[in-house]
Amino acid sequence: MDIIFGTNTIMSSLKLGSVKKLYLVNGYNNEKVLSLAKKNNVNIVYVQKSELDKMTHGGVHQNVVGVVKNKELLSFSSLLKRLEGIKNPLLVMLDELSDPHNLGAILRSGDAFSINGIIFKSKNQVALTETVAKVSTGAINFIDCVQVVNLSQTIKELKKHGFWVIGLDGNSSSTLKDIPGDVPLCVVVGSEGFGISRLVKENCDMLVKIPMTGHVDCLNASVACSIALYQIRNR
Repeated sequence: MDIIFGTNTIMSSLKLGSVKKLYLVNGYNNEKVLSLAKKNNVNIVYVQKSELDKMTHGGVHQNVVGVVKNKELLSFSSLLKRLEGIKNPLLVMLDELSDPHNLGAILRSGDAFSINGIIFKSKNQVALTETVAKVSTGAINFIDCVQVVNLSQTIKELKKHGFWVIGLDGNSSSTLKDIPGDVPLCVVVGSEGFGISRLVKENCDMLVKIPMTGHVDCLNASVACSIALYQIRNR
């Protein structure tokens, strides 16, 4: 079982029926949360605020903490099966992302721009923690998440299924505008500070950068991903 917290995240999970138990601060009176909890027969326990602080390790819980089923990971083959019949699906691949806030933000952007799944490594990669769920504001519930052992091999399989694999790389001479249209796409986002690893980069069909005109020469991983997804979905 996983712990989630924060009003928006709890509301989203309640609507899906995935919340098994709620811990609320004494005197909690958010009628929308209480109504959804009652509708879904969710067990409610009232506690002191200090108890919620302990459960969330000091996170901003907004006086509500939920217990939900663990996020179910999809196999790569199952993801491919789900993509059958979808015109030009859009995926995101993460190459050793380490910050849970970045992963949560990418999930949120992924839901906003209707990606069809997110792929990440089973090792050297931030897991789907309660912090990730909180930052995603519930988006984690709507995106298929796939864990694989080897990203390079996964890229090769994606290519066999007609995907163009696009790596975000600030040193590239190509830009987002050069990404081909009307094809299945997988956008690769590198780790914070190190970018995309050499082997993954070599297996990408194209590397693109986000042109910038200010004094900073790089963007946060989740911000770069969000910009790329917006550009792809709105061209």
